[in-house]
Amino acid sequence: MNRIVILASGSGSNAENIINYFKKSPQIKVVCVLTNKRLAAVIDRCNRLKVPAFYFNKTAFLNSDMVLSFLKSQNPSLIVLAGFLWKIPKNLIVAFPNKIVNIHPALLPKYGGKGMYGNHVHETVKANKETETGITIHFVNENYDEGAVIHQASTKVSQSDTAEDIATKVHALEYEHFPKVIEKLLNNNG
Repeated sequence: MNRIVILASGSGSNAENIINYFKKSPQIKVVCVLTNKRLAAVIDRCNRLKVPAFYFNKTAFLNSDMVLSFLKSQNPSLIVLAGFLWKIPKNLIVAFPNKIVNIHPALLPKYGGKGMYGNHVHETVKANKETETGITIHFVNENYDEGAVIHQASTKVSQSDTAEDIATKVHALEYEHFPKVIEKLLNNNG
């Protein structure tokens, strides 16, 4: 059985999409979701979907091995960052080499790095009059958005698109591609 642990910081729409995608899979299961926000909407989604959700604070994540120990106890085949905004500490990267993946709402290396997340990315894409944008699914290393690219998908951007329109197009790509790429990674490693 391939076991997925999801880390999320916000509403959890990508987490829910991944959970639902694998709900009936005999080989792949989302075993839990971890969040760094006590009141994140992802917790409500997990309760509704009957997936355990756990909160942790910055000290547990960055200044101790508490989160690392918990993750090891879950024996994850893959750790999936779905809208998780904190930089992953080195102890996790070392403990889970090539087992932590992230999705970024742009075609890296464009519009990556610290502070480039969510609407910040879409507003910058709009301001720079880009004609396309997309998603990048990549392995996580010690730098924001610099891990090896696993998959990219793009969408056209028109001059009349607002940042919200761009976000809608990017979310559609995330929902379509992220679970399939996770499945492919797990099937290739299984």
